[in-house]
Amino acid sequence: MKTLSSFCTSLVMLMLCTLAVHAQTVIPLWPKGAPGFENRRNEPEQAKDYWVKNIHNPSLTVYAPPADKANGAAVIICPGGGHRLLVYNSEGVAPAKFYNDLGVTVFILKYRLGRDSLSPYKVDIHPKQDAYRAMRLVRSRAAEFNIDTNRIGMMGFSAGGEVVDMVAFSGWKGDPAAADPIDRVSAKPNFIVQVYPGPGYVPERIPSDSPIAFLVAANDDACCSLPIIQLLQRYREARVPVEMHMYAKGDHAFNMGMTRRLRSINNWPQRLADWLTDSNILQPFHKKVLH
Repeated sequence: MKTLSSFCTSLVMLMLCTLAVHAQTVIPLWPKGAPGFENRRNEPEQAKDYWVKNIHNPSLTVYAPPADKANGAAVIICPGGGHRLLVYNSEGVAPAKFYNDLGVTVFILKYRLGRDSLSPYKVDIHPKQDAYRAMRLVRSRAAEFNIDTNRIGMMGFSAGGEVVDMVAFSGWKGDPAAADPIDRVSAKPNFIVQVYPGPGYVPERIPSDSPIAFLVAANDDACCSLPIIQLLQRYREARVPVEMHMYAKGDHAFNMGMTRRLRSINNWPQRLADWLTDSNILQPFHKKVLH
């Protein structure tokens, strides 16, 4: 009996250790809850299969790369889902693992959903508020995560691409008089990756100091092929570096590939890896040492 008890104890400890290894750090965007909705921060999220919704306490989930691969780059991922839910696994966890393999630290943003059932949030207000805060929070804690503050980007899928468009081209500057030191920090992404971004919030023009961009969609995507064409034109007009990949077939929501019987779609992430390399985003990070 003693042997069985010892075995069970060891098994439980092994399971706990395994869970600990795979556990991810979750950082609420605001410690006391989102401004104006603090009383809802403890309401549980709903999750099933591939999605998460009922988000009242917006947060960042951290996926850190192996220490021997980490290069100081970081990206905040905004999954899609029509502002009704977040396609969390395919458009959050899967790209996080892709970036981790490249040495990039990932923060998956759970933003508030304006079209969720009985949602008190507005699409054009609260996701934008969450995304600005996420950028400022990551940049303010860069030293903690060994991140280069000049290589923090944003990636958006579908509706998450709309969230990226909301914050990538204006409203970057922090408020030097803000009581919260996080709100004093710049929210400007250094690069953006837009994967079949939604049609809303593409600006009529972008400033000449906009973040460099990688754009990808399929031509037969009735919803979201036009936005990357519009973004490409705006980038060309502003003379800001941009790369676009428009695939003949793939429709919508091809995620990180490997789910369609199309070689081009299945291999599109390699084009992103090439662009990240050519844009010097994956270069090793050498922290400054003060003497």
